[in-house]
Amino acid sequence: MHYPHQYTCIVDRYLSGVRIDTFLEKQLRSYTSWRLHRMVAAGAVSVNGEIVQPVQRVHTGQEVSIRLLEPPDDLMPPEDIPLEIIYEDEWLIGVNKPAGLIVHPCGESPKGTLTNAVQWYLDAQGPIKGLYKPGVIHRLDRDTSGVIVLAKEHLSHRQLSVEFQRSRVSKTYVAIVDGLLSNDTGVIDQPIGRVRGCSSALMTTRGDAIDARPSKTAYEVLERLPRHTVVKAKPRTGRLHQIRVHLASIGHPIIGDEYYAAFGELKPPRPPLNPDGTRQPSNISPYIGRQALHAIGLGFPHPITQEWMEITAPLPDDFTSAREQLRELPSP
Repeated sequence: MHYPHQYTCIVDRYLSGVRIDTFLEKQLRSYTSWRLHRMVAAGAVSVNGEIVQPVQRVHTGQEVSIRLLEPPDDLMPPEDIPLEIIYEDEWLIGVNKPAGLIVHPCGESPKGTLTNAVQWYLDAQGPIKGLYKPGVIHRLDRDTSGVIVLAKEHLSHRQLSVEFQRSRVSKTYVAIVDGLLSNDTGVIDQPIGRVRGCSSALMTTRGDAIDARPSKTAYEVLERLPRHTVVKAKPRTGRLHQIRVHLASIGHPIIGDEYYAAFGELKPPRPPLNPDGTRQPSNISPYIGRQALHAIGLGFPHPITQEWMEITAPLPDDFTSAREQLRELPSP
């Protein structure tokens, strides 16, 4: 990597009027405001060809150039983790996330996440490490597979985040649930809130839920197996664990789900970790080693072109294998 590196961008309308260091902090998300301020003070930043001071404000359409004198100081640690890229352009990257991969570093998992993997992928594309930083727009649970989209730069991140917040996206999931649903289609309309007296982030539709909020999930039966049902689910709201909680609430929990049992009940906790960090199998399902839930499709207006996008991810092998095994079960 060679420094200084010249980076140039144009001021977007929504950032018109902000200070130059604030503007650069949006553009270069791997740099802290302190380091950017220092480079502005060092005369490394120009607006329309003229060197500026830290107090200067920028306006729509201006061209901002910065000589990156130093490497980023807020770099997401890149990790060489295999990725299945299912869509990419200069603003977005779509990934078919495997089950077992956490989306973003957190307390229990500071590394080995999808975001670390995407940072590695973006670093390989850019002239310097950290010039592009993956922006997480939405999440999937660790054990849910399927479509997830991340932004490469600030404007697409902001615009698409707004679409998700306003529920202007279409999410489609496929799940395998216990039992046979009686109706071919339906809408589960039950508020979801946090489980009372539980330290974990578990959710429920029970009447004693904490901070319950309106929630709707439409479903359609795709296939009735001898003892199970393959269901397509489309959440109309975006609550934590919504599909898992809603399907369980009507008596049809997703097979392999670690937490949610039928009609608002919770399953016993997983066995504790062994001294070597491994965990004894929970035997929640003999057919699949995780919840049988896959995000098969995501539709949204492209944050820059406004063209409607549809990104799909094929069903993973463990999901398909579980469905085939369940087809062979005898009827009750």
